[in-house]
Amino acid sequence: MNERDAIRLRHMLDESYKVQQFLDGQTRSALDTNDLLAYAVRYALQIIGEAAAQVSTETRNQYPQIQWKDIVGMRQWLVHGYERVENDIIWNTIHDDMPPLIEQLETILSPPDADA
Repeated sequence: MNERDAIRLRHMLDESYKVQQFLDGQTRSALDTNDLLAYAVRYALQIIGEAAAQVSTETRNQYPQIQWKDIVGMRQWLVHGYERVENDIIWNTIHDDMPPLIEQLETILSPPDADA
């Protein structure tokens, strides 16, 4: 993987961590009642999607377990369909799809074992 792609994957992982931090101890209704939280989460998801869109085709093909199209599609929806954003979809995406994404990115970005 080239250095630029590694940086983009790191951005995706860092923003995923931020989303988890933002939502720590929050309930679903917080996205409806706390504008600052909703904006922060949406912005982080946009960064994740934009970073994913910038990852090369070669690296995407190397890691097909990552749902590249869905991640980029979420960004497109948040940016271009902003008037139709549904917090239920955001909440479900974060709780259902983000943990496996974080695990995948951590595995990809973890340094190889020195003993290997």
